[in-house]
Amino acid sequence: MMRVLITGGHGFVGNALFERLRAEGRDPLKVSRQALRPGELAVGEIGLTTDWSKAFLNCAVVIHLAARVHVMHDTEADPLTAFRAVNVDGTLNLARQAAAAGVKRFVFISSVKVNGESTSPGRAFTEADAPNPQDAYGQSKHEAEQGLRQLSADTGMEVVIIRPPLVYGPGVKANFAALMRAVRRGLPLPLGAVHNQRSLVALDNLVDFIVTCITHPQAANQTFLVSDGQDLSTTELVRGMAQAAGVPARLLPVPVWALQAGASLLGKGDAVQRLCGNLQVDISKARSLLGWVPPVSVEEGLRRAVAV
Repeated sequence: MMRVLITGGHGFVGNALFERLRAEGRDPLKVSRQALRPGELAVGEIGLTTDWSKAFLNCAVVIHLAARVHVMHDTEADPLTAFRAVNVDGTLNLARQAAAAGVKRFVFISSVKVNGESTSPGRAFTEADAPNPQDAYGQSKHEAEQGLRQLSADTGMEVVIIRPPLVYGPGVKANFAALMRAVRRGLPLPLGAVHNQRSLVALDNLVDFIVTCITHPQAANQTFLVSDGQDLSTTELVRGMAQAAGVPARLLPVPVWALQAGASLLGKGDAVQRLCGNLQVDISKARSLLGWVPPVSVEEGLRRAVAV
């Protein structure tokens, strides 16, 4: 069986994907900056000059997860240049070497941020929408996508692009983890009157979709949005977390305008926008072209996320 190469194999998604592929007997190989266990491959910093030559032995598919990720308070003087160094130059350097080594398919984990930051009520993002990245991270992912499509046209290596929204599951960090902790502790949250709609994707659903894209013939040279297929308001999300954790949801029905006004005074407007705004994705293409159905419900995804 031909090997599947996973970059960023020690990350939140990479670890789960590695375990899924290993359980299926697909002989995955983790590649990262540092090899933490025997049998893993270290390549150092990912960029324009990284040497990937040792990674492609018997390799048919590369799943590229490694990236400079979006951060809330970036300290770089020029964030776009920093993102490009890893997410554009590093990605295309890897892809060029993969194509030269005869890798058949390159699966690139991009971001919904290529589409934009928010959607109008009832109007979900689709793969056909014009890209509209709003920050340096989204721009770098968009540029990487463009380079990969050109490389595919030039070399014949199949490219699959996947744009997930927020991913949650066991080991999730950042804002989602902070919200879960607050719910578990029974803290009153002023989120009881937020009637937005947001798409999320459970870790196990994203992993399942990536696995589908490894071999499905119709995935070749396609771009996909992926989610749980069930959108939630922030109020519904908090209630779901509380139910999964077996605790009461302590929600205060504070109007959204009041949340926004208070957040603006505190310089937290962006955080409230993410909590109160809409961001929906349409996964009709994944369903129709690949026959993919999210195997894990939102309720089960939240249960798994809070169980750790």
